[in-house]
Amino acid sequence: MPDPRDLQLSSYDYPLPPERIAQAPVEPRHSARLLMAPPQGEPSMDAAHGQVWDLLEQLQPGDLLVVNDTRVLKARLAVRRSGGGLSELLVLEPRGEGRWLCLARPAKRMRPGDSLTIDGTSISLTVLAEDPASGGRVVQFPSDCRDAETIEGLLNDVGEVPLPPYIERHDPSDSQRYQTLYADRPGAVAAPTAGLHFSDQLLAGLQKKGVDLARITLHVGLGTFRPVETEDLTALELHSEWVDVSPAVVEAVQACRGRVIAVGTTSVRALEGAAQAHGGVLKPYTGPVDLVIQPGYQFKVIQALLTNFHLPKSSLLLLVSALIGREALLKLYAEAIERSYRFFSYGDAMWIDAAAVQPQARPPAR
Repeated sequence: MPDPRDLQLSSYDYPLPPERIAQAPVEPRHSARLLMAPPQGEPSMDAAHGQVWDLLEQLQPGDLLVVNDTRVLKARLAVRRSGGGLSELLVLEPRGEGRWLCLARPAKRMRPGDSLTIDGTSISLTVLAEDPASGGRVVQFPSDCRDAETIEGLLNDVGEVPLPPYIERHDPSDSQRYQTLYADRPGAVAAPTAGLHFSDQLLAGLQKKGVDLARITLHVGLGTFRPVETEDLTALELHSEWVDVSPAVVEAVQACRGRVIAVGTTSVRALEGAAQAHGGVLKPYTGPVDLVIQPGYQFKVIQALLTNFHLPKSSLLLLVSALIGREALLKLYAEAIERSYRFFSYGDAMWIDAAAVQPQARPPAR
């Protein structure tokens, strides 16, 4: 049973100096720093420090990397209200027939029935309704913008990459750099950032070593932008995100001779959510996942994790705590801050090997 403090949101706060928040990515991608968690039950051992390139030594033949191949849409739109005022929409998810759920800013200036025009164009939009669950607006786009594939062309022409608000620097290179190299399926409004560390050279080196690769899809959505506000985490609910775990992925996991390694928390949620949908057994799954992973959760699929450093009091911090324990995680974060690691989306990474996973969280051995 987890410590009662493990299920209190206030237990997941930590002080972060603003200068530790990465404002730009490093080049090459694999040169980001890598903090390697020590094995569980070895208090005398310290964390190791290197670069993401060192995964070539950490990973072994027969290991399986599971990556998220979602592609980030240029989902941020500047729009003009009928009175001429400038506002902003963040396009989140399709509602059919060209209708999209959007976050609106300022929301109070966009009411049902209002007409909007995408700034710099003659493209007209209409606010259809408020969405109580998200606080957003359902907006009518041209009817041929029915899904992520068809709206992507419009957004590529008139939209901007929706970088997180803590990144103050914006650069034209973000349209490519805020995508993984294997991004293939459009639909996300934020990148699966652990995957940003993989360069062509690193991927080729891992393949040559005999490390296999499998691709799931999880379109990162509203939950990324919504802060956790529930102090009692036993009552925590998360906004669902669309997931596709294919038969090929399930076969790769079943055939894995080494460790199933999730690249990022989105890969964890996809695999564990697909297993949850089938009573704890991983099977192909396409649909919504709203799984909450926090201390006390028993992992069914993944055995190791590559992840970035996450915001205080975030659901992503809870997920990593479920894997290695809250106290161990916060200790590692304190060490990362002291050693000037770079945090959040464009920041450095943490490697959690199967040996670092606390026993009660380990999935069954293969």
